[in-house]
Amino acid sequence: MTQRTLSIVKPDAVAANAVGAILGLCEEGGLRVMATKMIHMSKAEAEGFYAVHSDKPFFGSLTDFMSEGPVVVSVLEGDNAVERYRGLLGATNPADAPEGSVRQLFGTSIERNAAHGSDAPETAVAEISYFFNALEIVRR
Repeated sequence: MTQRTLSIVKPDAVAANAVGAILGLCEEGGLRVMATKMIHMSKAEAEGFYAVHSDKPFFGSLTDFMSEGPVVVSVLEGDNAVERYRGLLGATNPADAPEGSVRQLFGTSIERNAAHGSDAPETAVAEISYFFNALEIVRR
């Protein structure tokens, strides 16, 4: 089933010039980039995006990190895009991620793990609409 998912190349990976390599792994993994842009989230924007985690102890450090520098947000499309992209990302902790996965290659810690991906199709819809309007996403 064709679906869409959100990708965020996080500030650590943007600073390391890994955007092209990460999007390349997505394309090699069977996903198409339907929209992409570089933004610099404010602390409030990061808090809005990660509001689901607002009661967690890591919320402050996560939103500080996500607003410390530019990120690249993308809409990826393909068969089972959510599951496929999460497989390409690997485990949240780069030390546990499979060889050749995005987080194993570019992540340095659980928080600074290079990229974010939606965790479910319903979440993907909400996350995509947080960053993109319908006119910004290519229709096939």
